[in-house]
Amino acid sequence: MKVALLLGAALAPLALAGAVQAQEQDARSAEPVRIEDVVVTGDIVFRNRTAEANPILSYDLEYFQRFEPVSVGEMLKRVPGVTFTSDVLEFDGVSMRGLPPGYTNILINGRRAPGGEDDGAFFVDRIPAELVERIEIIRSPRADQPSDGVAGAINVVLKEGAQLEGGVVRGGVLVNEDGEMRGAGSVAWAGGTDNTSLWVALNYQGRRNPKEKRSERYDDDPANGGALDNIELQDDTRDGEDLSANAEFTVRFDNGRLRFNGLAVDTDRDEDETSLTYVDNGSGVFDELDETEVQAERISQQTYALGMDGEFDVGPGELDFKAGWSGFREDSSSRTDVADPGDPLELDEYVELDITDDEYEFGAAYTLGEGAFRLKFGADYLIKERDAAEVEFDISGGMVDDPDPEPGAIYSIEETRLEPFVRGTFELSPALTLDVGLRYESMDREVTSDLGTVESDASELFPSAHLTWSPTSRDQFRASWARTQRRPDYSFLAPYLADEEPGDEDALQGNPLLESEFANGFDLGYEHRIGRRGVVGVNLFYREIENLIELVDTGREVNEDGDPPAAGDDVYNLFEPRNIGDGTTWGVEVDFSAPLDFVGLPETGVFFNYTWLESEVVDPWTGVERQFRNQPSNVYNLGFIQNLPSWGASFGASLYGRDEGYESGLDELVEVEYDQDLEAFVEKRFGDRIVVRLSAINLLDKEKRETFWKYDGDSVEEILDNRANGDLDEFELESERSGVLYQLTVRATF
Repeated sequence: MKVALLLGAALAPLALAGAVQAQEQDARSAEPVRIEDVVVTGDIVFRNRTAEANPILSYDLEYFQRFEPVSVGEMLKRVPGVTFTSDVLEFDGVSMRGLPPGYTNILINGRRAPGGEDDGAFFVDRIPAELVERIEIIRSPRADQPSDGVAGAINVVLKEGAQLEGGVVRGGVLVNEDGEMRGAGSVAWAGGTDNTSLWVALNYQGRRNPKEKRSERYDDDPANGGALDNIELQDDTRDGEDLSANAEFTVRFDNGRLRFNGLAVDTDRDEDETSLTYVDNGSGVFDELDETEVQAERISQQTYALGMDGEFDVGPGELDFKAGWSGFREDSSSRTDVADPGDPLELDEYVELDITDDEYEFGAAYTLGEGAFRLKFGADYLIKERDAAEVEFDISGGMVDDPDPEPGAIYSIEETRLEPFVRGTFELSPALTLDVGLRYESMDREVTSDLGTVESDASELFPSAHLTWSPTSRDQFRASWARTQRRPDYSFLAPYLADEEPGDEDALQGNPLLESEFANGFDLGYEHRIGRRGVVGVNLFYREIENLIELVDTGREVNEDGDPPAAGDDVYNLFEPRNIGDGTTWGVEVDFSAPLDFVGLPETGVFFNYTWLESEVVDPWTGVERQFRNQPSNVYNLGFIQNLPSWGASFGASLYGRDEGYESGLDELVEVEYDQDLEAFVEKRFGDRIVVRLSAINLLDKEKRETFWKYDGDSVEEILDNRANGDLDEFELESERSGVLYQLTVRATF
């Protein structure tokens, strides 16, 4: 039944397309590539150099495929400036240029991808790598592209029949360090006629990530003589499967083309964690069991996308248009059982999460001119509807009782955006191109939660300018400026009032009138083509961000209803999220990929990218200048691929790493560190239709380490005093490892 639903969602556009009749034309607009030339190949694929007006890095699937990435997340760890703050072997929320995931705009086929995260981030580990044609890193947007993405945007372009011809089947198995196995398989086919093309694919991916965690808690920093209080040992296993399907159908006419596409991804995942806490047995040995805690999370998520777009010559110019729906669904539950030594487990907490998120997008544009001057103007229209409920239930006698939602846990958002734009492209000379544009956004929003419904509206201009100078066929200089935005967290917008938050004797209220954060972004880059296939690039970026959103003390006192306190009322200091202050971030991105022809090694390809990062933002609690949360100072990836043509084989390795980052909150400071991640592969090709590949990731058994400095107090002022004086309530060291993951894959084309 689930396979049928997925195929139905992915293939729905084809039913509509079946009614479309194409006119005959002499030749295809572009000759497709045989699928065996992509899947079974001894060529080394390098990063593409794009001809777009704005700075975009493009990476075909073949750039990543030899290392057998399971998802888009695993692909992205090999591109410049991208890192993750997830657990070991988890690559979900993209941290581009070291900024939190909400600052990166994730697109699928150029359209926004709704996700379940509170900050609007989309977890890229849910899109199978097998469906991807290429990854585009948009460092700075044009006027005809969305303004979201202060850090930049990532466009995941799915495969289509116009680019490929033939079929491929894949079978594989993933093996964890403990010997547990999960299967994988897919089938896809591309073909067509002189005036049509079709792509269909079905993919299954089993995944498992068993982790071991260790926490040591002290009453003070051990460097200052702190004593160990307890040790917690955790077994945390994430076990699930992804089932996905996508399809694309294109019809070509004498004066243009019409395309239909669909995508469906279903994720079912179990997260089970057992925690055993040990204390001193009286002789200095921490082996006396103090508490057992078992957490079980059952996650069910679905992503859908249906779209249609077209390009036609109309009058003196070209008309392009699009229409689409994207949806996200989540229905998950989490329960926690605890037990004292000798007692049976008893239910302690039960939470259900239900999210429905829909986006309807329509757009049209018209382009005039060709050659030295081109003018494009149009508009995009978006309707967004989101309903979310994270409800905790009362527990009575170890059984689930009535729901007891926290304030703000249930909310809905309805939003419409109209975004007209104009863009002009001037070829000032054969070597010099200027692209300038202006995008205008008009937004109306309605937010409903505990305290009713609040309506708001806003409008903003987003100008952009991109200059490209190519003095030779091998050299290219770029300078870009664009204004972008990051929208508020959904939960911050909900009208609610919660007491005892963010600290004791405080109250926290949502703010439906929050504005977006805005940034003026500058990029300055240079690229040089090395030989026929190599490229080296360097890019400097700077982002000046205004309207930063943080929790602040309003200076008001309220009672539990949010009103001025009367005699006998409990009194709370009122906090709310507001737009305050500014921040800046800047850095340098370097990437290099080329065969070693110049030293007589044409069958050896090397890859390298390095990003240096820095930022300044004033901490809202301490008033001290710091970096953005968990932003590392550097991120890097380097590797090689060696072809052995006479053997029909290849092998290679890649090393990924980043340095530490810091997360700062009111009552704690956290240092996050990761070891390096080494992956490798070896493959054998049989003829031109079969390839067998063995790959492995986390060969160094990397460890994630977190150090917590925790502070206590009966008020915000007392907590801040304790922070200033270094008076710790608790010091904690936490480490996590997962072991090596092996993957054996066989692909055959037909």
